[in-house]
Amino acid sequence: MEGSGTWQGLILVSIVTWICLSSYLKLTQKVRSLVQPWVARQVVGGVPLILQIQKHQSGVLDAFFSGLSCVVSVPFYTAFLPLLFWSGHGRLARQMTLLIAFCDYLGNCIKDVVSAPRPSCPPVRRITATKDEEDNAMEYGLPSSHTLNTVCLSGYLLHYVLSSFEHEDASIQYYGFALACLLVAVIAFGRIYLGMHSVVDIIAGLAIGVLTLGLWLTVNENIDDFITSKQNVSSFWTALSFLLLFAYPTPENPTPSYEYHTAFTGVALGIVTGVQQTYSQFHHEGAPRIFSPELPVTAYLGRVVMGIPTILLVKFCSKSLAKWILPTVSNTLGIPIRSTTYIPKLKLDKGYANGKNTDETKNSVGYSQKLCDFLNQDSFDIDTGIRFVQYAGLAWSVVDLVPSMFSYFNL
Repeated sequence: MEGSGTWQGLILVSIVTWICLSSYLKLTQKVRSLVQPWVARQVVGGVPLILQIQKHQSGVLDAFFSGLSCVVSVPFYTAFLPLLFWSGHGRLARQMTLLIAFCDYLGNCIKDVVSAPRPSCPPVRRITATKDEEDNAMEYGLPSSHTLNTVCLSGYLLHYVLSSFEHEDASIQYYGFALACLLVAVIAFGRIYLGMHSVVDIIAGLAIGVLTLGLWLTVNENIDDFITSKQNVSSFWTALSFLLLFAYPTPENPTPSYEYHTAFTGVALGIVTGVQQTYSQFHHEGAPRIFSPELPVTAYLGRVVMGIPTILLVKFCSKSLAKWILPTVSNTLGIPIRSTTYIPKLKLDKGYANGKNTDETKNSVGYSQKLCDFLNQDSFDIDTGIRFVQYAGLAWSVVDLVPSMFSYFNL
């Protein structure tokens, strides 16, 4: 227990030190000045290849690659993971959730550090068939998140299946590996065909994905043991999540990447806190799994029908509570805040935005303002906290509230 507390403290102190040093030394700007020009030249140089590929465009290929991109997108994984938890495959669902969160954080950090452009449109034809793709097009290009995520998640899924069923037949392993490689190749080619990425973005996504997968396969058992151990898990993960909101680079221009990072950091926190509290009841290795006599398909469908509306309701309530509580707490502590989306009045309300200099908050204003100045911000975006809380609440309901309802109704 003491050893666990020691390394937890070292991790948190290391992150705080990194935040302070990187901000003081302006590491993001220095790295960007070295890498961005080279990447930008590669993107421009790759345009002729993209145009050559797009000469073979057709409505069928447009629909195929657009649909495939949706299937391997972060929103799809977000919708799929609750179904995986409720199917009884708790360990797989936990690991894939945390792996997606890590990939999302790492990929978006690199995107915003480098701040490299996507292929110019025109002359490249960019196909954005969904709102999600339109948002993706607003992000920077390198690395390709779809490629990175597909490498990591398909690789981990293959590892999990082969490990769980202990396939000794080499041909099964080869076929599984070939299928995973084919999926990655099709996704990568599709991102180029859709005009979303250049070749250098794809190569970066492949390289980072392979390295990330290798790292994850090394530490995933230790992470899972920690989450299910109840050794100061919730407090550590809460502190870690809070620090990760600050341990994020400032892009050259605003993009949606930080919003995605905030949402999935909240999801990871909700999953971890919920699982460690209810592991022995709902998420242990002996939990009923779909297609077993204890969890037939009809019962599983009942879980889905009950669970989906419940988690959406929790998300709505979490967002409403956060919109009410966070501005009040920030005002009480004298923390200057702003809102660009969720609370329109904070765009104009200078009392909140600047912190009301009352006797109650006069002392706290100085310290919070120093923190804002140190982080080069005039105020904090309260939307970040609201988004974080609503997704943490949603994820917690997936693994704690909803399984409790399943138990009550014998599903």
